[in-house]
Amino acid sequence: MRPLTILFRKELHATFTSAIAYTSAAVFLLVLGYTFSLTLFATKVANLNYIFHQVYVLSILLAPMLTMRAFAEERRTDTLELLLTAPVSEIWIVLAKFLAALSLMILMFVGSLAYAIVLGLYGDPDWGPIYSGYLAVLLNASLLVSLGLLMSSLTENQVVAAALSLGIFLMLWFADSVAYLLPQPLELFAVNLSLIGHFKPLASGELFLSDIGYFITLSLLGLFLTTRHLMDR
Repeated sequence: MRPLTILFRKELHATFTSAIAYTSAAVFLLVLGYTFSLTLFATKVANLNYIFHQVYVLSILLAPMLTMRAFAEERRTDTLELLLTAPVSEIWIVLAKFLAALSLMILMFVGSLAYAIVLGLYGDPDWGPIYSGYLAVLLNASLLVSLGLLMSSLTENQVVAAALSLGIFLMLWFADSVAYLLPQPLELFAVNLSLIGHFKPLASGELFLSDIGYFITLSLLGLFLTTRHLMDR
């Protein structure tokens, strides 16, 4: 665990000294604050369901920016080869980058807790959907970061890595929309692959192990494939 701790500190320093991190966080919180204020005054409803869906969309747009540098920049500057030849397992390298990027996204989510506090002070919200909603955005962030790291490991161009990540995210998002065009059993597979199809129940307070398993499985798959790709270099 000590190599992971050292690498994690290194990645945290790299993440939080980057202008991309602060720009992304500022955009995230500003858009979310605007949405919360506008929707609260318009609907007078004490829930955060719309906020969780806004977080879902913003995460898909911002995750490629937060992960595109992870391996692409190191490959471009030839520091990845130095890192891979160090006496450190590839899995620790991947986990350190994963945890650093995920930590930044979690900090952005923590900023949105102010909206839950406002609802608690001035309304009577149902806390069950709020708890499951935050679980949904956390699981979604884990999936996006792991797949973003995989795309970054495939190229040395940051823009290409971001474009690949965004493309994969959008394909997962709209997988169920094109399912009817596919024959069985591909139709069922596309429906089950849908990102929004598994996110929406959790964000609405409906806890199903199949939805939680979906996010965990794809997150682990992304980390596994990234590690395997680094090991095969």
